[in-house]
Amino acid sequence: MDSLKAKRARHVRRKTRVRGKVHGTTACPRLCVTRTNDQIYAQIIDDTTGTTIAAASSIDPELRAALKSGSNADAAKVVGEAIGRRALEKGVDRVVFDRSGRLYHGRVKALADGARDAGLKF
Repeated sequence: MDSLKAKRARHVRRKTRVRGKVHGTTACPRLCVTRTNDQIYAQIIDDTTGTTIAAASSIDPELRAALKSGSNADAAKVVGEAIGRRALEKGVDRVVFDRSGRLYHGRVKALADGARDAGLKF
């Protein structure tokens, strides 16, 4: 197995382990963070009904104008603040954080801090 496949397999294993412990409910949905090399995405998901309550990403047209790049910590913080505002508009103020097998460091941490600054509790 080449190194990229092995790296992907380790990530999937970590992601599966985290998802086994984190479950979003109607009262406390899940804030899922997806990070790629170029962008960062966040969704608030109610796992009991399987619906997305709110979403924000670095490719949203309203956020894109304010960002120089979609792949740095500043962009992640802006996306976190946007997902926090959108969640509060939908009546969600408490979430569980799903880091999707990524380390709580860098862009993932910046997104979480931005969401907390906007008023989400987790």
